[in-house]
Amino acid sequence: MSSRFFKETLSILIYIAIGVVLYFIISHFVTFANVDGDSMYPNLQNNERIFVFPQAQVKRNSVIIFDAYGEDPTATQKINYVKRVIGMPGDKIAFKNHQLYINDKIVKQDYISKQQQQQGSEYSYNGENMKNWDISTLSKTKWTYNKTAKVVPKGEYFVMGDNREISNDSRYWGFVKKDKILGVAHTFPWSTNKTARHNINNLAE
Repeated sequence: MSSRFFKETLSILIYIAIGVVLYFIISHFVTFANVDGDSMYPNLQNNERIFVFPQAQVKRNSVIIFDAYGEDPTATQKINYVKRVIGMPGDKIAFKNHQLYINDKIVKQDYISKQQQQQGSEYSYNGENMKNWDISTLSKTKWTYNKTAKVVPKGEYFVMGDNREISNDSRYWGFVKKDKILGVAHTFPWSTNKTARHNINNLAE
């Protein structure tokens, strides 16, 4: 075996090894997903491709991807939902007089329209809209789990879709456990428009 052949072979193996290492590093810190449905409209579009950061810290207003199986009773198999974190562990969540409250303070929701903030955030139950609700009220009406909850439990989150009128979210089935979260979503730099990108990528606090 010639010295030249050995060097060329070694170079190829090194490139392959580097590629494999980079793949595992990148896949550990970022994956990709496609949005399925309109529950996050107008800030995420149906079929839009997004980044998912598994190691990112979940904060209020983070947009997260999570496995809904075992959370939403209607999810009879593994299925991923994308929603916005509204309530953190220990938070009191309430909706009254067309306003969303967290810990008795009105929440700004400039990332959605006034209609979505108000009528869209009501709770539809048995064909009627519940215009005022809190966690205690919701937990007693339709939830399968956490039927006596009054605040968001430790290690869990209260989530809602931006397109409130059609979103199947924590209002209807309860909280998302931390170990069900697959990561925090971010849009591509060229996706949708500047406002939508800001509303997904920059509002976590």
